[in-house]
Amino acid sequence: MAEDVAEVNPNLAIRNANGEIESVRYNAVNAMLLDEFLKERKAFLEEQREGQNLQATVAQEEKQIEALTATLQKLSAQHQFSNSTPRNNRYVYGSAVRTDN
Repeated sequence: MAEDVAEVNPNLAIRNANGEIESVRYNAVNAMLLDEFLKERKAFLEEQREGQNLQATVAQEEKQIEALTATLQKLSAQHQFSNSTPRNNRYVYGSAVRTDN
């Protein structure tokens, strides 16, 4: 196991006079693991905040889409109404003349 630790971080290995790995600096391993855990936790919390911000943005954009859809439906209904209303216009030489008959 000490060899595996030395592969990851040679500073954590304790070597004898011949340079062979004898043991591991477990107190340093614990500190390193805690440091790595805290880095991962911080990254996780940042990603979680970003996710919440994205959800808020999506909710806001959904409201905007709903409002735009309602406006478009209103305008479409008004356009259909204005096109279906009969008009008493007659054309004289290419121009419309209003008659009240």
